[in-house]
Amino acid sequence: MTDEFDEAVAPQLIGKYVLVGVTYTDEADRPVDQRQFHGRVVRANAGEGSVPVQASGEEVRLPPVLKALQKASPGEYRLRTTGEVVVNPDYTCTWSVTRPA
Repeated sequence: MTDEFDEAVAPQLIGKYVLVGVTYTDEADRPVDQRQFHGRVVRANAGEGSVPVQASGEEVRLPPVLKALQKASPGEYRLRTTGEVVVNPDYTCTWSVTRPA
């Protein structure tokens, strides 16, 4: 278990809807790609992190850092990458991933 993950809080995430943004950067920290997705959390544990399932059925493992999940303000969120609108998600989170050279 990491210091970032609280097993007592994890069960409260099950069934919650999360909107996720991932920015991929190069080795100079320049953005090269972006991905946004959303889904309902089906599992949450220190080994897998939070695991939302997208509408396509694909599971995505988010790192086990619960403080990255922020309570979402009510409203509509338009995904830049697809134009899709997500209404009233429970949480949002953003990640930055550096791609290897």
